[in-house]
Amino acid sequence: MSHEGPAALLDWATARGHYAMIRTLYSNPHLPTVDQFDGLIVLGGGMSVHDTDLHPWLEPERALIRNALAAGKPVAGICLGAQQIAHALGARVFPNQEREVGFWPIHRTSEALPLPETLPACHWHGDTFDLPEGATRLAASEACRNQIFVTGDGFGLGLQCHLEATPAWVDACCTQDADYLVSGRWMQDASRLRAESAAYPRMHAALFTLFDAFFRMRT
Repeated sequence: MSHEGPAALLDWATARGHYAMIRTLYSNPHLPTVDQFDGLIVLGGGMSVHDTDLHPWLEPERALIRNALAAGKPVAGICLGAQQIAHALGARVFPNQEREVGFWPIHRTSEALPLPETLPACHWHGDTFDLPEGATRLAASEACRNQIFVTGDGFGLGLQCHLEATPAWVDACCTQDADYLVSGRWMQDASRLRAESAAYPRMHAALFTLFDAFFRMRT
């Protein structure tokens, strides 16, 4: 949705000299063709991958993900985007045991992941997913087992967490999705979310490192 934009991803793209073509499918469902981009990043939203009646662009987006992967184009997904990659490849997407919202650490599960063993990350989700066939789990959190994964062919990268989040992004989510902030073991309230400051430099450094490694090897 409009308040869940690319945030620090734009800083990464600008710093690396990439041209970012942004498509907001909720307002204009016209999709690019695979030959119009070198890499695809699919962002988040408050809907479920199963909400195709309310959001008919979800299935065409999954078709684009499959086509891009088949063409050898790198595809990264964040939150709903990661769930879309998983679902596009035949994996199950379903409600997580508990909502996970706030700044909670993720833990590296594979030496292949170019990140620290433990990293603070921003979370804002209620759904989770099974790994697609052949995929490798790269990171997990206590509340959600599948936080980062790479597909078996190496061209798909999914992040359930929001390493791209900024204070402005978090503030917008707290304002626009205030009713999502219910009590729970892995839920932080709006005041706690807005008070966070220390996590952002580490999150963004990790995001830049991860995306540098992923896109450099595949473009």
